[in-house]
Amino acid sequence: MRVAYVSSDPGVPVFGRKGASVHVQAVLRELVRAGAEVHVVTTRPGDDTPDDLRGVVVHRVPVAPTGSTAEREVALRDADARVGGILTKIAAGEGLDLVYERYSLWGTAATAWADDARVPSVLEVNAPLVAEQRTHRELVDEAAAERCARAAVGAATAVVAVSGPVAAWAADRAGEHPGKVHVLANGVDTARIVPAAGRCWGRQETTAFTVLFVGTLKPWHGLDVLIDAFAGVRARVPDARLLLVGDGPEREAVLARADTLGVADAVEHAGAVAPSEVPALLHRADVAVAPYPALDDFYFSPLKVYEYLAAGLPVVASAVGELPDALEHGDAGVLVPPGRAAALADAIVALAHDDDRRAALGARAREVAVERHDWSAVVRRALGFAGVELPGLVPSVELVEARSSVEPAEAGSSAGGGRRG
Repeated sequence: MRVAYVSSDPGVPVFGRKGASVHVQAVLRELVRAGAEVHVVTTRPGDDTPDDLRGVVVHRVPVAPTGSTAEREVALRDADARVGGILTKIAAGEGLDLVYERYSLWGTAATAWADDARVPSVLEVNAPLVAEQRTHRELVDEAAAERCARAAVGAATAVVAVSGPVAAWAADRAGEHPGKVHVLANGVDTARIVPAAGRCWGRQETTAFTVLFVGTLKPWHGLDVLIDAFAGVRARVPDARLLLVGDGPEREAVLARADTLGVADAVEHAGAVAPSEVPALLHRADVAVAPYPALDDFYFSPLKVYEYLAAGLPVVASAVGELPDALEHGDAGVLVPPGRAAALADAIVALAHDDDRRAALGARAREVAVERHDWSAVVRRALGFAGVELPGLVPSVELVEARSSVEPAEAGSSAGGGRRG
């Protein structure tokens, strides 16, 4: 089987360290593991290629240098226009069996090419990018971006969205075929991320009780609340430490807040790390957190939470979006009200003093990751929506059957997951 994976968003390095990059690599890894010949078409390959993905053939799409945002938008549309020609060259001779595209703001060529060539296509939508770009960055030609979204969704054989709200957004742009849009949450490699060797599911045999956060240091991750909460934890668990894994624009503010609250000496900032380094850092933790604030547009499916679960860590997360479902409404983690540092601190302290509770949560967390979220099952289901069966892909687990399609009227349902997750 020959597969073309298209990712034309220059903000997502295919072989990079961002959460979106981890997602891309996970899908590629499952395709390769199943024996497919994989071609990646991308504007930004990245330079951190994992050893097991070195056999992937990369086709770089050049983007002309620009100055203004308006010029950048035109350059990205021009770059996307080259994708069809690249797919034609890849398909020459031996053909293509599938086009899998990660939706980007200006991407239309891949699904259009597949539709014309009668090749099945999957469009993966991780966020309502038009609204995200307008709200958090800068968007000059919103009308063109909307046309691109409708064209990409309309031409795809199947669309997989990481959450209910993202699926509703895509279904609104699917024309007469909203049923082609399916909800499929993010996954985790449960073979790569496993509990620490010899772990008894309780507190690590170290002198420090370690609280872990993994993710980009950005405002919508609730880092101010986390630091305030950790100060409360530190007052009651004197040996507690906070391990921050990731980097971003909030770094200086976060570290300054820790200093102001007198806990800077107990905060370790590991910075951005390669995906291969994440498992070892997960093994250092006793509790992992996802302290999201109460956002009106919480459409994420946070990769970090699934990694926490796979590592068998007790998780404390905000009760927002689809996180309650991911944590089985408290059976696989502790849910706290968003934005409340005192509640977050109380939950962490309670776990610090309850080995049995941590043991039970950690054990169930691992079970949930394996039963519901292994990437092999996620990719299998995504391709299945387009009528494609990947030879050799034998999932290690079955995802629990969940709602797989959404109508536009369901736009009010809760969520998780794009690049911001």
